[in-house]
Amino acid sequence: MTRVQSRQLAALAEDALDEVKARDVRVIDVRKLTTLADYMIIATGTSDRHVRSLAERVVEQATAAGCKPLGVEGQEAGEWILVDLQDVIVHIMLGKIRDLYKLENLWDMHAGPAEATR
Repeated sequence: MTRVQSRQLAALAEDALDEVKARDVRVIDVRKLTTLADYMIIATGTSDRHVRSLAERVVEQATAAGCKPLGVEGQEAGEWILVDLQDVIVHIMLGKIRDLYKLENLWDMHAGPAEATR
């Protein structure tokens, strides 16, 4: 996937999260930090049901755009769901889980100017 395509996919995932009212959506450009992905997206849901709905919407939108997820983990518990969109990895968490793990801190200290917060 090219850089433009991965950025478009990140924007698509961000829009899907916004449509279902995700909170504190962060898009972090990690291209210079890892070969694992180009972008990490972290979002908060208000309940386990909301977290599941957010993940479902991201999967639906990505699939409709021709990017079937490589995997979706954590749907059963609904506290932290990871959606692997190849070069874009989406983490959707309950607030208490996000506060506990502070996942964005792993990337924020090294993130470049392309980082976006919505």
